[in-house]
Amino acid sequence: MDFEQLDAWYSQSQRRAAVSLLMQRVGVTRTRAECFVRLWIYLLVKQLQESQPRIKPPLAKLQLLETEVQCTHREAAELFYCDSDRGSDRAAGMMLDKLEALGLIKKHFDGNTTAIEIPPVPEILNVAEPQKPVQLQIDNFNPRCDAIPIANLLATNYNWMNRNTNAVPHKIAKILRLLASQYSKGMRVLRRCDNLNPVGFYLLYPTATESEVNFFNDPSKSLHLSSISDVDPFNMALPGDRNCQSIFIRSWMIDPQYLSEYRIPFVEDTQQVLVEMQKDFPNICDLYTLMIHPMYEKMSLALGFHKTSSDSQLSVYWMYLALDRFLALDIKEALLKM
Repeated sequence: MDFEQLDAWYSQSQRRAAVSLLMQRVGVTRTRAECFVRLWIYLLVKQLQESQPRIKPPLAKLQLLETEVQCTHREAAELFYCDSDRGSDRAAGMMLDKLEALGLIKKHFDGNTTAIEIPPVPEILNVAEPQKPVQLQIDNFNPRCDAIPIANLLATNYNWMNRNTNAVPHKIAKILRLLASQYSKGMRVLRRCDNLNPVGFYLLYPTATESEVNFFNDPSKSLHLSSISDVDPFNMALPGDRNCQSIFIRSWMIDPQYLSEYRIPFVEDTQQVLVEMQKDFPNICDLYTLMIHPMYEKMSLALGFHKTSSDSQLSVYWMYLALDRFLALDIKEALLKM
């Protein structure tokens, strides 16, 4: 299917609308969303043509596939890169892996060919049943109950940028439990009141003096939860350490469906916890964070963080804000202006 056929079956404006909806998901970039929409159109048309040989464009709407449909890497490459001079079978295979890691497709390889299934996509199909609003509460991180669901949530945040999609929840859960055993005051969750499942998390990490140099090095060297290395580049300062001056915001994330409503109270809670941490680390004055997902860039800028250094390997960068400036902020006023 070439670009003209794509437009015939599902117009560019329709695809653009679908792409915009999909980009609200964590990890779904514009390129990934476009490839997924093209794949969906192609597989749907391929399936419909088998049962309705005389069917003609356009499609009235995108709909679920009745069964999985075969698709080779060569077909995917021609589809993904039909408007580009570059794009190999291998690149298409990697894109399919990424779409699978993001939960947009399921694929099965029988030794000869790949069959692809598309799970329900509520953003496009509008099939989600109306639900009562879910109430959330802010709570302490519980390493016994929260480590696994938070690890799965954080893995989606890292997998969007990783080439190998291998931010392993098992490893992340082990690290979270270890950190909680060392100093848990800076670990907080946003949890559902109905089933107590956490849907948001932040980690404020008091940084030992000898690790502060990392804030001035390549950001990719400071990734730990998503790296293959078992060695943490940062050492934690222990309560009472008067030499500790820096807090590393190692994680700050809310499930996208709750982000707009609970962003302000979760940031306000971050302020309150930092005030409590000053009792344990009386000389903290610097806040650093790694901008990993672009979804949080606008919020960080609204709070006063500014970029200090970027990376030549990955699209991550350090941001800095003086602690006193952050504690003096009216969070509601700052974020409502976004």
